[in-house]
Amino acid sequence: MQDLKHLSKNKRTLGLGLINIDRCNRNLLRAEERPSTRFTLPPGKRRDHLKFLLIFIAIILAMTPVSVLIFRKTISAVTASTTWIRSQLTPAFKEAEAAKQPPISSFEMASALLTDAAGPANQLTAKTIEGQVFHYTVHGDLQKRVHDFMAKNQVPYGVVVAIEPASGRILAMTSYSSVDPDWSKNAFYDLYPMASLFKIITASAALESKKITPETVIEFRGKATSENPRYWAISPKGKNDRLDVTYAMSKSINPVYGRLACDIAGKASVMACANRFGFNQELLPGTSAKESKAAEPQSNNGLMLMGAGLDHEVKISPLHAAAMMAAIANGGRMMAPALTDRITSGSGDNKELFKPREIRSLVSPETAAALTHMLSRTVTSGTSRRAFHDRRGRPRLHVDIAAKTGSINGSDPRGHYSWFAAFAPVRNPQIALVALVINQDKWKIKSSQVGEQALEEFFNP
Repeated sequence: MQDLKHLSKNKRTLGLGLINIDRCNRNLLRAEERPSTRFTLPPGKRRDHLKFLLIFIAIILAMTPVSVLIFRKTISAVTASTTWIRSQLTPAFKEAEAAKQPPISSFEMASALLTDAAGPANQLTAKTIEGQVFHYTVHGDLQKRVHDFMAKNQVPYGVVVAIEPASGRILAMTSYSSVDPDWSKNAFYDLYPMASLFKIITASAALESKKITPETVIEFRGKATSENPRYWAISPKGKNDRLDVTYAMSKSINPVYGRLACDIAGKASVMACANRFGFNQELLPGTSAKESKAAEPQSNNGLMLMGAGLDHEVKISPLHAAAMMAAIANGGRMMAPALTDRITSGSGDNKELFKPREIRSLVSPETAAALTHMLSRTVTSGTSRRAFHDRRGRPRLHVDIAAKTGSINGSDPRGHYSWFAAFAPVRNPQIALVALVINQDKWKIKSSQVGEQALEEFFNP
């Protein structure tokens, strides 16, 4: 017989067991009631629709490789057709484009081949791929001397152009750069600040309008090298400096030529003269020379800066500057520059013969003579005296020379620009030249020294 304690414990155990059994049964029943996952076809029309859908998918899958192949073949055919069409049209297109471009002139072709020219000093020739032969007007010894002089002194940038005034034949055209050899290719044709070479145009404007003679005296204030027009106006009290225009040209006195442009010649005369000299227009057709620039000043101070050669935006190419000096030497008549005396075919037949051609008249013969007189002191007692005399003051050349120098800072390329423009002899000019040297941090040589070398070689070979 069990006591009450054990009886209660057993009942609890039995109850728990029954509960566990019941849970298991319920799980078994739920498992039996779950629906089957086996796929069965729907009845009726749905089955037919499904069949058609499956057949359609099968057809699409079967056709996909064929479609891709056809697409690829189509793309290849289209590409081939396009390539063929382009091959047929390209020559015609190129010919049409070439027809729009101006043909390369014989001067430009001769210029491109000049560095390859060979032969006796005064009979340099170069041959094209097609067999044409260019017979140059260049004096080989003159060309070599100025080039070697610039190379020996390692000038950062240097260019020389020399012309026969009466005909326009180019006697030398060479350049050198120790900084950028590629610069030399277009050095003759690119534009650079003109500096005090513009004083020639200022004087021409006043001479042509009969407002001065070479002996005219002009009053001014300010130092000779002053670059500020505010200090150039004359004082009403009469305490002014006085110089004649010829002396002022030889010494390149800025205030004199600033006042000459503004107060005597006037803006209209200066701009008209700049136009006659070939600024702001195509002047040398057939060459690669860029149009020289001289914008109209917008104030009196701007006009004075231009007249004195201090306007940095007044720019000229060395080829144009040389042609300008040659024109003054030629009584005011500018001749077309030429690099070749003749061009022959491979068999020796003449294809092109040189004929002197006048471009325009810059100034009257009287003005050209007055300018020559005003330029004749630059070498004897002016800004180029040192280059043309030894230490004892003896002249290196016994030839009368008319010349003008220019000096200004520039930025393209960066440096100090030194110009020398001249022609000689004064009474019967045989050569006119322009030399431009651009020095940088350390000065090498001046342009007047290059000009002296050129003239010495020409007159004392």
